[in-house]
Amino acid sequence: MRLEAITWERLTGALADRAMDTPARDGGPWLRVGVDGAPAARPGELAGSLAEALRIRGRSVLVVSTEGFLRPASLRYEYGREDPDTYVDGWFDTSALWREVFDPLEPGGGGQVLPDLWDPVTDRATRTPYTLLPKGGVLVLHGPLLLGRWFPFDLTVHLRLSPGALRRRTEEGARWTLPAFARYEEEVRPADAADVVVRADDALHPAWNG
Repeated sequence: MRLEAITWERLTGALADRAMDTPARDGGPWLRVGVDGAPAARPGELAGSLAEALRIRGRSVLVVSTEGFLRPASLRYEYGREDPDTYVDGWFDTSALWREVFDPLEPGGGGQVLPDLWDPVTDRATRTPYTLLPKGGVLVLHGPLLLGRWFPFDLTVHLRLSPGALRRRTEEGARWTLPAFARYEEEVRPADAADVVVRADDALHPAWNG
């Protein structure tokens, strides 16, 4: 894959322009964008910048993090606190994401999205109220391991880190997740699955596939 250097500012603007020109695949009134990347790649930062760029262009945007849809600790830690396979298959409540985030944005849906469901610190429901995303609005969902789950994204961005960069930039206490991302690379091949690939090995100098 050929990648070319770009600044984060230009990248954000280009992604926003592409989103503005992207129709919903199901013909509905909402656009759904996924920003996929390991925590070390900081997908939340790009998602936030993209949301601001879209708002400047006149679109309503709701940013949702998969961290707000973690499953309860009793389920996440059923096989121990540092099990890579459970991290891939059992940490994130994909059923709740479908029910509370994607289903309301299907054609004929009401647009009432739950921004988060579970607080991993207190290990309790957040009780956050639903948010109305008006028709014509954009959902930006960010987090790790987003691809390969059949989520109905209209545009996907994958923040790619080489194995060496991923190891260097992952906090020591989270390095047990590295085999999970190796499995993700092998099984899902996110760089092939995503619409846009951004190499983020150098946090200051990204490159993308255009």
